[in-house]
Amino acid sequence: MATLPIIREPEEPEEGYERWILIRRSITHPDEVAFYLGFGPAGTTIGELVQVAGSRWAIEECFQSAKTEVGLDHYQVRRYDAWYRHITLAMLAHAYLAVTAANSRSKRIGTALSPSRWERSGVYWHT
Repeated sequence: MATLPIIREPEEPEEGYERWILIRRSITHPDEVAFYLGFGPAGTTIGELVQVAGSRWAIEECFQSAKTEVGLDHYQVRRYDAWYRHITLAMLAHAYLAVTAANSRSKRIGTALSPSRWERSGVYWHT
């Protein structure tokens, strides 16, 4: 029976690039730890690594919102081009809703009227 190592030494990165491991501990739950493997240009600061790792949550919220609101995950296709069209249309619809909500919010500042019956609360739009 063959055994596989749990940790293997990665290949050396290209010249001018480095690898990092970033470990984040939760403030509210100190026993919860998250690990991030990083790869990027040499000289990247810890602040930049933390910013990139933190942007993951905004991206995940965006995709979850698109799944809920515009059916990003409701496709039944067998070919790549059909899947690509569905994903593109869903993301376009989600971007339109986000921009429309942001514009209507900025226009309503100081007024009680809403140009749309759609209100955005947090991540989701509600009627």
